[in-house]
Amino acid sequence: MIQPMALNMLGAYGEWAAYTVPDPPRLSFRQPVFTDVNAWRPVARARFHEAIVAPAPPASPRPIIEHQMEFDGLHIEHLKWQLPYGPPTEALVLKPAKATGKLPGIVGLHDHGGNKYFGLRKITRISKDPHPLMIRHQDHYYGGTAWANELARRGYVVVIHDTFTFGSRRIRWGDVPGNIRNNMVEANPESEDEIVKYNNWAGGHEHLVAKSLFSAGLTWPGAFVYDDQRALDYLASRPDVDATRIGCAGLSGGGLRTVMLTGADERIRCSCCVGMMTTWRDYILNKCYTHTWMCYVPGLPKDLDYPEILGLAAPNPVLVLNNNQDSLFTLPEMQRADQILTDVYKKAGAADKYKANFYPGPHKFDRDMQKDAFAWFDRWLKG
Repeated sequence: MIQPMALNMLGAYGEWAAYTVPDPPRLSFRQPVFTDVNAWRPVARARFHEAIVAPAPPASPRPIIEHQMEFDGLHIEHLKWQLPYGPPTEALVLKPAKATGKLPGIVGLHDHGGNKYFGLRKITRISKDPHPLMIRHQDHYYGGTAWANELARRGYVVVIHDTFTFGSRRIRWGDVPGNIRNNMVEANPESEDEIVKYNNWAGGHEHLVAKSLFSAGLTWPGAFVYDDQRALDYLASRPDVDATRIGCAGLSGGGLRTVMLTGADERIRCSCCVGMMTTWRDYILNKCYTHTWMCYVPGLPKDLDYPEILGLAAPNPVLVLNNNQDSLFTLPEMQRADQILTDVYKKAGAADKYKANFYPGPHKFDRDMQKDAFAWFDRWLKG
């Protein structure tokens, strides 16, 4: 008989739930039956695609350039494209102003941060007077920097786009019933009070989005992976980008998107997941309450543990940056995720292409961490 374990999200049912997930899972490369990483990857990746469910057939975006400019040493393009569903996507492309020839590319993935009103603006800066909320956001999470700008300045073409339910892709109050939006209307866009009201509402609306997606046979990761792959399509198509040298990176919700996009798409040749690495066990028992509904893929944990989604990149290089006092996770499960990825990459014969760093402090992607991330991209995408 299973006995109750330490305090957890399911109480006396916690150990039962945790031990329904095999370790290693059925399609884990750690399973003895898998010996060749190149034979294993297509099988595991096919299962991942099946689980997340693509919401529509691939449709490469046809961007419209809204305007172009130079700012702080960068050439910046403001783009818009229409996907098969939802409002148009806004995106930015950043690269050094004097760049010539083909450069490596990066898909810059914005965070969640409890702020759906904004998307790409969280990690970019294209004027000297950004929105005050974005100044505070970058001060809090990014050491006062717009990290996408900093990376572009080092010699990359960086695309940053709003993804499903954020920024230009957010759900508008006017498109949902009055009783669901508490009869709120968008009266004064960009005002701090209204943005705070919208974000509070959007946080409470997440469970309805998830229920609706599940009822349609869809998943939230499937929706944002679709958006992110379309941005990748565009980046890879640009004449100034070397499509054989493309990476992706992001913090928190952007780290989640890094895990999922890397798992989904072999065109990602190098990844950096920041502040979003743990195990399904951590979600089951300890930390599901600290996370968005965006994380979950029904049925997948039986086949792949959460870090093994990122491990679908093997033997391509991946870097994981953790914070020791990150309240979103438990340190033991962050460390167990590190061991899982270490084992996957060692078995794949690519131990040097996986690295995890642990930093003091809370949930963040500060300047020291950015320095390490940028050096990782320089090593593997410029070397």
